[in-house]
Amino acid sequence: MQALDKALAQVGRVVLGKEEQLKLALTCMLANGHLLIEDLPGMGKTTLAHALARVFQLDYRRVQFTSDMLPADILGVSVFDPNTQQFSLREGPVFTQLLLADEINRATPKTQSALLEAMEERQV
Repeated sequence: MQALDKALAQVGRVVLGKEEQLKLALTCMLANGHLLIEDLPGMGKTTLAHALARVFQLDYRRVQFTSDMLPADILGVSVFDPNTQQFSLREGPVFTQLLLADEINRATPKTQSALLEAMEERQV
């Protein structure tokens, strides 16, 4: 319990005045869940995600969704290397421990579906 209090205090130094939200975010992480953070612009959503990643020493990536993104931009793509005559995977941003997917509603349904499928299957 002391370790959790210490982690909350560390994140609380960066994200001010949101103790309840910090507890909920930490609970979600401990439950191995996904967290949807909704708030007004400039209220610290990205700061919260980045602070959690730093405190827990997690790999962190952020994706800004746009209308021209493709599923491969999120998941990655298999590329053929003519020198080795083999395909190799170029990993997309979902290959991380903590991913901040910003403005998902701007992406096409196929791209949104690819992200949701990766989240559901927990295969990366």
